[in-house]
Amino acid sequence: MDFTLSDERRMLQDSLSRYLADNLDHERRRKTLDSGAPFDADLFKGLADLGVLAALFSEEAGGFGGKGPYLALVFETLGRAGTLEPFLPAALAAPLLTDHPDLFEDIIAGTAIVTLAHTEPGARYDLADVTLQATPSLSGTKTGVLYGAQAQHLIVSARETGDRHDPDGISLFLVPTDAPGLAITPLTNVDGTASAQIDFTDTPAEIRLGQAGQGHALLETATAHAILALSAETLGAMEAAKDLTLAYLQERQQFGRPIGTFQALQHRLADMLTEIEQARSAVINLAGHLGAPREVRERHVSATKNLIGRVAALVAEEAIQMHGGIGMTQEYELSHHARRLIMADHLFGDSDHHLERFIHLSGG
Repeated sequence: MDFTLSDERRMLQDSLSRYLADNLDHERRRKTLDSGAPFDADLFKGLADLGVLAALFSEEAGGFGGKGPYLALVFETLGRAGTLEPFLPAALAAPLLTDHPDLFEDIIAGTAIVTLAHTEPGARYDLADVTLQATPSLSGTKTGVLYGAQAQHLIVSARETGDRHDPDGISLFLVPTDAPGLAITPLTNVDGTASAQIDFTDTPAEIRLGQAGQGHALLETATAHAILALSAETLGAMEAAKDLTLAYLQERQQFGRPIGTFQALQHRLADMLTEIEQARSAVINLAGHLGAPREVRERHVSATKNLIGRVAALVAEEAIQMHGGIGMTQEYELSHHARRLIMADHLFGDSDHHLERFIHLSGG
């Protein structure tokens, strides 16, 4: 596999990195969180104008990317900067809206948010665990909906036939957030990102995505894209935590010399660097297999998510321990990245879930 960036992707990475370096720092991010706003609308629009959202969509959809390497590049850069803006919903929505290109322009321009409402209370990461009914209107509850209170449209999974946990019988519907019978409760995740619980009571289900009862395969495809994006974003957060830790070890003095000269801390940092490089290899590998047949793709999805979750926890813990108490304070940037690293393991299935799933997919 050729790891060299194409000229187009290198230009995208350079321009995105420069824009974020000039327009986002920890103080601006803290002000956004302290204000109660779910994200920085000006920063989001600026990044959209730069073409970040267009990189998540194929040329047929009006973008210029959409493939695994573009997702990995964009989200790693966003993760290194610690953005709060709603880019992950776009990565989820892109594979699901192929029949509705009328929405692509607004999503790419950053003027509309379309997010997936799939997870239900007690589902424990099982994509087939859907009890919200479409008979024919929607009734039930979705939780953990990323930016659900800020979205203009929801992609809602609902069961038309079959029993709970049955992959067959799940359909997807496009529902505007101002539809009747829809109640949205805004929530905030531990890392500061916006979420929501959404209750449906006889909400009209008028726009179907794909074929009736065949939504599970679409959910797997969308989740594979989202896990690649999240894994790359987590890799970027790991790199940021590592850079902060290295700088701190070089600056903090103890016994008249930098603590980074102590062999015990050097060994711990070396272990952290080794694990981060393994995580990078996993992200690159998944990016290369995003278009593979389902059986191959899903094994790489679960293998990557398992590794990323384990390494993220290690990096967060080691970075904070090598910093000491300052690493946990809100005033210090590391605290934000550490929360993102811990939260990442709980989105789209944690490490234990994907280890079990990988064994199952491998015939175990």
